[in-house]
Amino acid sequence: MDIVDSVMALLFVADAPVTAESLARSLSLGEGQVEQALEVLQSRLASAGPLQVVRLAGGWQLCTKPDFAEAIAVFLKPQRQRLSRSLMEVLAVVAYKQPITLAEIDQARGVQSDYSVRQLAERRLVQEVGRKPTPGRPVLYGTTQQFLHQFNLNDLTGLPKLSAEMKDMEAVEAMAQGEKDEA
Repeated sequence: MDIVDSVMALLFVADAPVTAESLARSLSLGEGQVEQALEVLQSRLASAGPLQVVRLAGGWQLCTKPDFAEAIAVFLKPQRQRLSRSLMEVLAVVAYKQPITLAEIDQARGVQSDYSVRQLAERRLVQEVGRKPTPGRPVLYGTTQQFLHQFNLNDLTGLPKLSAEMKDMEAVEAMAQGEKDEA
């Protein structure tokens, strides 16, 4: 049995991106061998056919090439689950400032955000990642693998950089918060 074909078979049945470590464990091989097989598979699929291997959300996934997106959309007729403006705001705050508490999200937005956080958790885009070691031990939220997958990111370093204007606003907010804490 060929290693490249075995890797392709596992990627085909996987419903989410798979790490090279997981593939290696499943095939009783070394990670280096699996990574070489992934490279061979990538180049083999790149030259012909509708499929490709992509690195996504910290793992590898077999998917169709972008050239076939229109035909697939017509065939599947997917229901778009658009995120409202408020959900996108909350998601952006969590993505850039994680781990973050609900109170900190509310403070950043200036409005209550508990409904939005619940909606994002139901869609598996944010999750509880721990508790803040302060009185009351509030829940800390962070993004999920599903978030990375949905926004086609390998990891959080793929997020767009914040503009200088946004960084200046954060600095002013931090100074204002420091003055409140001193009072």
